[in-house]
Amino acid sequence: MVEPILKWAGGKRQLLSEITAQFPVAFDRYHEPFIGGGAVFFHLEPDAGSLNDLNDRLTTLYEVIRDRDPEVLIEENRSHEHSEEYYYDARDEFNELHAVADKTDQQRLREASLFVYLNRTCFNGLYRENSSGEFNVPVGRYANPDWVQADRIRALHEVLQDTTIHNEDFEYVREAATAGDLVYFDPPYEPVSTTANFNDYHAEGFGKDDQKRLRDLAVDLDEAGVSVVLSNSPPVAELYEEYDQFEVNVVQATRAINSDADNRGEVAEVLITNVPVDEQRRTTLSSFE
Repeated sequence: MVEPILKWAGGKRQLLSEITAQFPVAFDRYHEPFIGGGAVFFHLEPDAGSLNDLNDRLTTLYEVIRDRDPEVLIEENRSHEHSEEYYYDARDEFNELHAVADKTDQQRLREASLFVYLNRTCFNGLYRENSSGEFNVPVGRYANPDWVQADRIRALHEVLQDTTIHNEDFEYVREAATAGDLVYFDPPYEPVSTTANFNDYHAEGFGKDDQKRLRDLAVDLDEAGVSVVLSNSPPVAELYEEYDQFEVNVVQATRAINSDADNRGEVAEVLITNVPVDEQRRTTLSSFE
């Protein structure tokens, strides 16, 4: 199992056993249209497939890790300093680079390195942008943060070699996935109570219409012979109730990243899948991977 390089709000490290238990034992390629920190992807270490995210800074980082000599990024990471003044200078540089339309290879490398540095030294590991698209999280308070991440970069470089990286809408996977493949969806959402109505559901940038598009895509993938697993907020489950091919399970997840310490406890999530129970890893393997 490879460890993710980034801290990421909504990451699935606490649910890896539950999620992968619903995966089929055998599949061809693996696709993850909302990669985020990539906890599930890197836990699985798929031989081939695709990943995607609308955050182009994120996909640039994964492209740099895949395509460049890992030692080059590691050395760039070692150039950073641990001070509040340096942090805010680095944040300004990160935002300036984001505004560059056609980046050189060196600029892409620098942006990727700054992303890792800022993620590992910012407040609570958060990723947040203002209305202008500028990363605006303040510095965190860490005694000895590790932003070099040498071992993880080397490991991720190997895992990503046969992975196609996209920076577009999640529906790209309609063409990318074929019969026998596995798609895991983990869209942006704000977990809410299991008794909430779907009309109470809201997530900035990914609302009810997007959830319906995602449901329709899951139905189409099912009809095409693609295995589908989704993690989502409990109210979204009602979108799948009329489809007998989908199984819904409620699980408890620990929210580890939140600016409010009182909101870092357990929250309910649902796992939705079209993988038949007798083909899932939880019923065909003696233990979770």
